[in-house]
Amino acid sequence: MKGAKSKADSRKADSSRLAVKKQTKKEKQAAKDPNKPKRPPSAFFVFMEDFRRQYKEKHPTNKSVAVVGKAGGDKWKSLSDEEKAPYQAAAEKRKEEYERKMEAYNRKLAGGDDESDKSKSEVNDEDDEEVSGDEDEDDD
Repeated sequence: MKGAKSKADSRKADSSRLAVKKQTKKEKQAAKDPNKPKRPPSAFFVFMEDFRRQYKEKHPTNKSVAVVGKAGGDKWKSLSDEEKAPYQAAAEKRKEEYERKMEAYNRKLAGGDDESDKSKSEVNDEDDEEVSGDEDEDDD
């Protein structure tokens, strides 16, 4: 077996020929659209907005985020359904507002980036007026 190649040699040759770069997870993800509406907070997060303000007033020297989060979680667990109701209602209201914004956002994407609410005929009428006004000035 004078001319035979070893397995190591053949693997080495394959790896040098097939130098294909694999995409990472970040490269695979599409770029985020800064105009896309943010998702609405849940009832717990609506509660935490209020709780953080109250906790800061009572404990102005506290700098730990973890302590505030732990205290907020414990307080949320201890609340009854009646006490959670206003936060759930606020979260539902924000969810409906988010859905309206998403519908408008999706319409805008599907419509081809029409930024104004004017119909195309109104826009064309304005363009015609500008052109006719320019022609009068050229005649002088």
